[in-house]
Amino acid sequence: MDQKLQLTTPVDIEPSTWRISPCERMLFVGSCFADNMGKRFVTEKFRAIVNPFGVMYNPASVLHTVQQLADTDQLPFAPDEPGTAVFTLGTNHVYILNETGEIVDNCQKRPQRLFTEQELTIEECTDYLSQTIQIIRSYFPKVRIILTVSPIRYRKYGFHGSRLSKAVLLLAIDRLLHPKDSIHSSNDFENTTVYFPSYEIMNDELRDYRFYKPDMLHPSDQAVDYIFQRMAKTFFSPETHDFLRTWKPIREALEHRPFDPDSAEYHAFLQRTLDQAKALQQQYPGLVL
Repeated sequence: MDQKLQLTTPVDIEPSTWRISPCERMLFVGSCFADNMGKRFVTEKFRAIVNPFGVMYNPASVLHTVQQLADTDQLPFAPDEPGTAVFTLGTNHVYILNETGEIVDNCQKRPQRLFTEQELTIEECTDYLSQTIQIIRSYFPKVRIILTVSPIRYRKYGFHGSRLSKAVLLLAIDRLLHPKDSIHSSNDFENTTVYFPSYEIMNDELRDYRFYKPDMLHPSDQAVDYIFQRMAKTFFSPETHDFLRTWKPIREALEHRPFDPDSAEYHAFLQRTLDQAKALQQQYPGLVL
């Protein structure tokens, strides 16, 4: 009876061989879970761009976003400087505009009869992801890639159908990272492209409806924060952890809503906080206030 009672099944995650630095340049593209995680990184002062053209649920639409950013010189990275791109996949379902035969990223509330819904195969998903990574690496070879699958379930597919869709995405990522053929060379992605198990953390470690929003489909703020902490432990450098500990009281002070914003006491408090932030900026030049 000396054995410690364990009430969860923690997901084991090996520490990354590379680390994310304070205020690093980052790109988040993908489902609404990418929105949630990306906004948390923005709050912690990473120089992150989050879904600049809206939420993208499938690998083809993620590719479209990256291609558009590249074509307009808007990828948020710098030459010869490490950066990190995070792609969060939600589904392998796509909508094809019947008139053109092209996959659209947003139906823009147009009639359903104008579109045909299809499911991407494992091979198609793998190819779209490979193209996405190659575009970024062709401009910024030092950028690292984190691939993850959104834990949000899609009720409209049925819960069994939702799991099948996630399974295709998981198999596509695994095939990309561990190729069994010569189409996707492991030399292209080895070490600098990794999988982070957001889906597994939510379903295996946080498998309790108290970690969901009232719709019982989307992770709660507490769950998003927990997954962020697991990601921080996996990827953040010691310097990044030091920065976040110093930034936290400054951020909380700046977020404070005073009872009397016009009082002399509050203005003095705000000025002290801004002085602390500027002092931190001297230590971390990448910090944008």
